[in-house]
Amino acid sequence: MAPLTLHSNCFIVFLLFINSFSFSFSIQNTPLNNSLSFSLSYLPLSHKSAATKLLRNSLPQSTPSSTSNPNHKLSFKYSMALVVSLPIGTPPQAQQMVLDTGSQLSWIQCHNKTPTASFDPSLSSSFSILPCNHPICKPRVPDFTLPTTCDQNRLCHYSYFYADGTLAEGNLVREKITFSRYQSTPPITLGCATASDEAEGILGMNLGRLSFASQAKISKFSYCTPTRQNNAKIKPSGAFYLGQNPYSKTFKYVDILTFPDSQHSPNFDPYAYTLGLNGIRIGAKRLNISRSVFRPDAGGSGQTLIDSGTEYTYLVDEAYKKIREEILRLAGSRYKKGYVYRGSLDLCFQGNAMEIGRLIGNMVFELDKGVEVVIGKERVLDDVGRGISCLGIGRSEGLGVPSNIIGNFHQQNQWVEFDIVNRRVGFGVADCSRSV
Repeated sequence: MAPLTLHSNCFIVFLLFINSFSFSFSIQNTPLNNSLSFSLSYLPLSHKSAATKLLRNSLPQSTPSSTSNPNHKLSFKYSMALVVSLPIGTPPQAQQMVLDTGSQLSWIQCHNKTPTASFDPSLSSSFSILPCNHPICKPRVPDFTLPTTCDQNRLCHYSYFYADGTLAEGNLVREKITFSRYQSTPPITLGCATASDEAEGILGMNLGRLSFASQAKISKFSYCTPTRQNNAKIKPSGAFYLGQNPYSKTFKYVDILTFPDSQHSPNFDPYAYTLGLNGIRIGAKRLNISRSVFRPDAGGSGQTLIDSGTEYTYLVDEAYKKIREEILRLAGSRYKKGYVYRGSLDLCFQGNAMEIGRLIGNMVFELDKGVEVVIGKERVLDDVGRGISCLGIGRSEGLGVPSNIIGNFHQQNQWVEFDIVNRRVGFGVADCSRSV
């Protein structure tokens, strides 16, 4: 979930408390095999951005079947986060969920306190609550940071805290995502939130075994984030593919990095999409930042990851200071001293974002294999209103996570593909408003 902006890459304190409750359900042993594409909406995320977050073969045609490499296309709405509507349960109920590559546990809203439609378990024949003795609910499961216990009702209960202090808690359940009468995922484990601070649920898409991508056996997925209009009443839509993307031949790929177990704590997120960032350019100038700043040290600090659930980009201090110095050199005359936006963006300017962006020029993230993510001058700054524009980069230390996080603001007009089987991430420039 990202926030720091809304839901995503995060160091979360995941607490599970469990209760024993048994529902009978029929398991469909078939992973999605075709390519799935969804249309998502990009909405603002504000609470997940900087911490680590936390179950298949063909069935008879008369029953929804699962396929092992789904090909589906959806669309999402974009503002601060990428919000997709997914058909949950049997019969399906449309649920709004934030696409979050920095989170593992997916969860849906199961209470009536949100502006969007919540999920009603009593209406779904495929819904079941995990019993207290389920392996996932047992203490010291590696996916969770704290031991779990059963509550007085013996239902499997979870409490999920994000870096910005937001909370989601409820029961751990199993449920299907039903795309059509003949195609659905097998029952997957997710949270059914009875209390949360968010309007939407979370679609956890990281590399953890409990993520939606892992449980549904999705080999790859991709999304194209459109340019957002902060003051627009209608949020722009982007495309989300589960499975093969028809544009992937034009993508340039960088490997997902792996590191020894010794680097998995206390600051390292082993389930994140960790990339090799080698340097940053502003205009024609390559900043004097050591490559080691973008690689995790023995304690995991310095990890560089790409996260759809985090709104803005966050860098460790050594890198941030160099960027700040250069941008102030280029556009210092418009600097709005002392202004901090939403507690995280402190390099702000008085004036139009496009105009000041022309003073700064393009910004380029130099990745492994010569892959470059170009942030056009028109997207370096974010127009935050009242004639003020802020650099869409903050200090990650302010989030309590010493990592480098490339957020969705700097993924606009880019295809980003997560090829899980081949352990790589692909990038392709696009007009994402036309990708739906």
